[in-house]
Amino acid sequence: MNPLTQIKNTQKITKAEIELGLTDKASWHDRFKHSAYVFSGGLPFELTEGDLLAVFAQYGEVVDVHLVRDKKTGKSRGFAFLAYEDQRSTVLAVDNLGGARVAGRVIRVEHVDNYR
Repeated sequence: MNPLTQIKNTQKITKAEIELGLTDKASWHDRFKHSAYVFSGGLPFELTEGDLLAVFAQYGEVVDVHLVRDKKTGKSRGFAFLAYEDQRSTVLAVDNLGGARVAGRVIRVEHVDNYR
């Protein structure tokens, strides 16, 4: 599925849950309550780990950042995995940063079921 389509679908589901007044247990986010990691894709290649911290710390304390880099060149490959201290922050990041524009690019933010 196209990443932008996926972002729009996630936003529609979240909006519908809010309109229906669903509780946390009934939300699709509850399926990921065991993981405090998020995946972010579509990142501008010039972003550093510090830049990611500045963006993602808006929604909670980030305790791990893994910006995936090319093994030969050391340059960013445009995606990262981040962990929050509190899993509830992942819900905020997915809902608020998915589809956001960062340094001119629309980024994707998703829950991670099992990291590593």
